[in-house]
Amino acid sequence: MKLVDELYEMYRNKLTGDEEDIDMLAFAFLEEMSHEDLLALIQEMDKQELYNLMGIYLIESLKGKFAKEEYGQHRTSTYHPRNIH
Repeated sequence: MKLVDELYEMYRNKLTGDEEDIDMLAFAFLEEMSHEDLLALIQEMDKQELYNLMGIYLIESLKGKFAKEEYGQHRTSTYHPRNIH
């Protein structure tokens, strides 16, 4: 994605690239964007970029939901290990 390439080039020598830096950069960028700006970026995406974006969103959102559900309660495991050798 062109935007990712541009952000990377602008900040690659200024940040360490660790998760904290990347989070800070992403949130600072989003804070400056309007709803219309974000929709314009999405309109520019090709099919694969849009699938990647939605895939990451779905994966992270579902991880959060499952983690929240498990927080504070003990769920019985439905996983039964099998010997596949």
